[in-house]
Amino acid sequence: MEIKYNPNYPSIDDLRNRAKKRIPRFAFEYLDGGCNQEINLKKNTDDIRALELMPWYLKDYKGGNTKTELFGHTYDAPFGMAPIGLQGLMWPRATEILSKAAFDHNIPFILSTVATASIETVGEITEGKAWFQLYHPTENDLRDKLITRAAESEYPVLVILSDTPTFGYRPKEIKNGLAIPPKMTVSNMLQILGSPNWALRTLFAGQPEFKTLKPYIPKGMSLRHLGLFMNKTFTGRMNEDKIKPIRDMWKGKLVLKGVVSEEDAEKAIKLGVDGLIVSNHGGRQLDAGQATIKPLTNLADKYGDQIKIMMDSGIRSGPDIARTLASGADFTFLGRSFMYGVAALGKSGGNHTISILKTQFQQIMEQLGCEEISDLPKHLI
Repeated sequence: MEIKYNPNYPSIDDLRNRAKKRIPRFAFEYLDGGCNQEINLKKNTDDIRALELMPWYLKDYKGGNTKTELFGHTYDAPFGMAPIGLQGLMWPRATEILSKAAFDHNIPFILSTVATASIETVGEITEGKAWFQLYHPTENDLRDKLITRAAESEYPVLVILSDTPTFGYRPKEIKNGLAIPPKMTVSNMLQILGSPNWALRTLFAGQPEFKTLKPYIPKGMSLRHLGLFMNKTFTGRMNEDKIKPIRDMWKGKLVLKGVVSEEDAEKAIKLGVDGLIVSNHGGRQLDAGQATIKPLTNLADKYGDQIKIMMDSGIRSGPDIARTLASGADFTFLGRSFMYGVAALGKSGGNHTISILKTQFQQIMEQLGCEEISDLPKHLI
């Protein structure tokens, strides 16, 4: 697809600033915030950007190839869209906008169990090329139904979430009434009135819903009871006994998201998992943990020849993608960056953000004199 972006917003920071002004504060802080003191939220990006790459200016350079083979598919760039819940809260129909942009640009889109478009809708938009991220249900019957729906919609990759054994303590969400159970405050209502474009589009699109889960949610349930239902329906803590039957049932590629320790990586390999996404949930779960780039480097070095090693959390730009790949990642995922784009520019936000990242990454490859993504580790200082 043609690389084209709005020159008025040439960076992810520009998109973030516009998004902050355009949507209600409670929606922006849900997207932008972390847990506790938000130390790891900031550290994720800072530690990536502390890395330096060495350019080779006098080599015979034939151009940089950004195409990347992953799980039997060749993507146009080494990055994709990480799963984000409640995308429609930040911007109406954001899930549909982003999944269509990802498909058009030939990069992977991961659909969250708690996104605001269904498995079937996104499967149709992406012609069966999206990945599905599973929050593990308490009941095996619901687990099997969700996995079956993903298989029937021809999703090639199933991603199991492992880094939410409990919901992170997020002060901004609590203050804004977005904790469980959620509530609408007077302050939130005033913020909505101050965001008329967002309000009108949300009114037109309808209140955000967990579309994939809608068939299993009792009708007429209040927000308070919906929160209780979600807490009862899903269990965050994963273990080998929960992964084994999923591996047996799922015939496509299986990825475990949230792995940061050698112990968990070794168990995943023994269970026949095809890939790991090193992640700390974007700094939203464990404020006292490491930035993702540190365990990535270790896990890629130890297990990169046995399993695909990917990373999300903290990546915000093309140079960040290059630094992460140079540190041993096979692939990268970004979440907030794409949501900033949609919240800032609406329907064109997905294409715009992908175009920025593709352009930035291509320029980094050319500046370094790096022809293949697999050669990026040679440029890491």
